[in-house]
Amino acid sequence: MRCAQCRVYACGTGKLEQLPANCPMHENEAIYQEARKEYQKPAISNIALNAARTEAAGYGVWTRLEEIMEFSRRAGFCKLGLAFCTGVREEAKRIAAVLQSNGFEVYSVICKTGSVPKEELGIIEEEKVHPGSYESMCNPIGQAMLLNAAGTDLNVIVCLCVGHDTLFIKYSDAPVTVLAAKDRALAHNPLGAVYASHYFQKKLSNHHL
Repeated sequence: MRCAQCRVYACGTGKLEQLPANCPMHENEAIYQEARKEYQKPAISNIALNAARTEAAGYGVWTRLEEIMEFSRRAGFCKLGLAFCTGVREEAKRIAAVLQSNGFEVYSVICKTGSVPKEELGIIEEEKVHPGSYESMCNPIGQAMLLNAAGTDLNVIVCLCVGHDTLFIKYSDAPVTVLAAKDRALAHNPLGAVYASHYFQKKLSNHHL
């Protein structure tokens, strides 16, 4: 599968006679049929249908925050969970206020909840962000479990670290969407490294510890 290198995109135009020879659509019919059956399940259909409606209604007009609210309304999601990073505490406060002012019931949980020391993970002093100080580990599993207990309909990630977001998604009972992805170097705009490839190309192509 090399869809990222494809320049035909026949899957999007419906001109299937133009499918490249290495297109996964040639040999995976059973998988596609299995996926199509999943969309018939009521809970899955609700998400897929209203995602498509939201996309069309606000295409190029609504911000992602507006899209999340519109999608949630259409899907009947009233209780929203915010799983956010301690580094965006002020932003999370503002996001929660916006959601609440639009009629949503909001539950927000910070990543440091539980105040579990990093040493419990096996982190040694030299591996801390600030060696010599107390540092709580990020606790995405705890965040997910707290929002599970609250019975949220949809959980929204706001700048959880790489890997921590992975664990949160794994343990969340409710469906998950992302409002913002963590990128401390680019003001939480990860695609900045791609759009400014003339600057970042050497750095990214030779990235190592």
